[in-house]
Amino acid sequence: MKLDVARRRLTKERARLEGILQGLLEEQNDGPEGNPLGELSMMDQHPADVGSETFERDKDLSILYNIQAELSEVDRGLRRIQEGTYGQCEACGRPIGAARLEARPAARFCLEDQATLERRSRSA
Repeated sequence: MKLDVARRRLTKERARLEGILQGLLEEQNDGPEGNPLGELSMMDQHPADVGSETFERDKDLSILYNIQAELSEVDRGLRRIQEGTYGQCEACGRPIGAARLEARPAARFCLEDQATLERRSRSA
């Protein structure tokens, strides 16, 4: 993939992710007094309601953290373009395949090293 094409795709993806992140942050603060659970006190709530709200809050936080991680990957990809290391695997230094970069412009690892990392994280 050409660097100018990669830069444009990464920049566009960054703007998309920032929009999602902004929406999530605004949604989190919609409760009274900025309380994302929506209640000032949980004393009068049924435990099942509190559990449901806690689950939703945890889900929202998980999505938020995932979006932030994706933003970090995109920023890292843009930095690699500036540094002249874009398209090289961070683990072995070999070129990352064009098809992989087309599918995931922020890819940091070649397919083999990515598979190794995923196997290790699953077994840990």
